[in-house]
Amino acid sequence: MFQRIREDIESVFERDPAARNALEVLTTYPGLHAVWGHRISSFLWHHHLKWLARVVSNLFRWLTGIEIHPGATIGCRFFIDHGMGVVIGETAIIGNDCTLYHGVTLGGTSWDKGKRHPTLEDNVVIGAGAKVLGPITIGTSAKIGSNSVVVKDVPAMATVIGIPGHIVNTETDKNDHKRKEQAKKIGFTAYGETQDSADPVAQAVNHILEHLHAVDARINLIDGKLEQAGLAEGLGDMPEIAVEELSSGGEEKIHDQTVDTSDNKDGEKN
Repeated sequence: MFQRIREDIESVFERDPAARNALEVLTTYPGLHAVWGHRISSFLWHHHLKWLARVVSNLFRWLTGIEIHPGATIGCRFFIDHGMGVVIGETAIIGNDCTLYHGVTLGGTSWDKGKRHPTLEDNVVIGAGAKVLGPITIGTSAKIGSNSVVVKDVPAMATVIGIPGHIVNTETDKNDHKRKEQAKKIGFTAYGETQDSADPVAQAVNHILEHLHAVDARINLIDGKLEQAGLAEGLGDMPEIAVEELSSGGEEKIHDQTVDTSDNKDGEKN
């Protein structure tokens, strides 16, 4: 039990940059509280204490704003970020390492007693406000965009957006793994950014990541040749890229430009 709680907390730090320490995560993350409450209600449900299981489920719904039916099956390291308005139906099945954002519904489309809710395989990410409806399967590492409505099966590694949801890419691009490697190195994950995306900003980021990967490979090759020739003395390690410093530096530059512009206008008036 304690091992699973530790994994839950670690998964928060991996997926939410706002998490600062374990105490904060333990006490202020309703997504975690809802998952822990579900484990209690699920235990009661499967031991034929169904009324008590529903009571516990409703208690945690009142406390967290997240409704998880006791009959739902949930894997390890499941993370609900923000959480308010999430609904997970009775026959939903969620694999390991899945992530849901606020307002997500894993709902049914019929009144049949059988399987009527979605199945999420491992590493699925579902954006805020998305609705995944019916006894469909969302494949491993698939991504569902915010506010999408999905009513058909989604293959592994695909990204789905829109109403009704449609696939905008499957990760077949030969350079995709290079972009992900470079994105991870500089401190962020290229969420749903693919060469086939219609978003020009996403395409620009992909080209930058590919170029950075090529530059890194070229520098490593040159370093190797210099070491073989005995000319590498005095060469230190290259500094890591600090994304926070780049962001703050950009803001300061914009601020300086604004000040300079206002100063020039004052001078012209004088």
